[in-house]
Amino acid sequence: MPDPFLSIQSVKKSFGETAVVRDFNLDVGRGEFISFLGPSGCGKTTMLRMVAGFEEPSAGRIVVDGKDVTNLKPNQRKIGMVFQAYALFPNLTVAQNIAFGLNVAGTPRAETAKRVSEMLVLIGLPQLGDRFPYQLSGGQQQRVALARALAPKPRLLLLDEPLSALDAKVRVSLREEIRQIQKELGITTIFVTHDQEEALSISDRIVVMNNGRADQVGTPFEIYNRPTTRFVANFVGTLNVLEGQVVDAGAGTIQVAGQTIELGRSLAGRSGGDGVSLALRPEAVSLGRTPGRPGALNGTIADVHFLGSVIRVRTKVGDRTVSLDTFNDPALPPPVSGSAAEIAFAPRDLMVLGD
Repeated sequence: MPDPFLSIQSVKKSFGETAVVRDFNLDVGRGEFISFLGPSGCGKTTMLRMVAGFEEPSAGRIVVDGKDVTNLKPNQRKIGMVFQAYALFPNLTVAQNIAFGLNVAGTPRAETAKRVSEMLVLIGLPQLGDRFPYQLSGGQQQRVALARALAPKPRLLLLDEPLSALDAKVRVSLREEIRQIQKELGITTIFVTHDQEEALSISDRIVVMNNGRADQVGTPFEIYNRPTTRFVANFVGTLNVLEGQVVDAGAGTIQVAGQTIELGRSLAGRSGGDGVSLALRPEAVSLGRTPGRPGALNGTIADVHFLGSVIRVRTKVGDRTVSLDTFNDPALPPPVSGSAAEIAFAPRDLMVLGD
């Protein structure tokens, strides 16, 4: 990436003897929307706080727009941050909350008033400037927190799980609004979340974090369809994992539950007799062979769950269970638990899992 806007270079962070972030490297382009995705304790919020200046790296550098900001205080970095808790001032109106950063910076009153009006329109609350935070819904409060962060025109926007306190419907709506605002302003953004659906739906690229490291960095399509580690494959999306044994590494022949399948590609670094873990997404599996899914394994229907438009089927193959979803067809009754079944897939959709 030529001239990244944000460059995180070999950053580490330890609290005492505990390493929280381990040799983290990332280049972010101007205007990119990046999500840090991972479970609790993986280091994503600590990394975000180091970019913001609230935590000091134990090692490494953070460069923003060509300037090393590693040792600068938060108020010297020109960065806007939205926290999980709304952190609005309860004794100030919506307009006063949005104006807070501008007032601290000594922005002229007329310019501040104009900017506040622009922000209220941007977040869709032009008529609520005189209300106090307690008079707003959770979603409205988070919009105000976003406007307050954007009002001083920061060069970088950081969001630390800003939607986790909201109910599911509001989260979906607000994440789309945040993405739309980000695109409109063209501001470089880092979004921290443990919610894979959020990250997949709004990011340009995702950094999947595990134990203080970036396990994989890629587009949502790459992260979901081409995971490079076992952790990423299991953490992002639902995954069926089958255990097999290599028969012929060169030909890509594997035996699973006493049945032979062909990968259609060689298994580099493997030899005959080696154990191998294979993964399949539920949407890559169907009941019965189809023109696009010539690979197949025989098993037994374990259980069937009717979910309205979708029927979720779990099939037992050896000692493993393979889940798949099929659309509800009113003219076709669902399969019966205990009956024999053939599950089909395209060999290209079988992922060979690494460590």
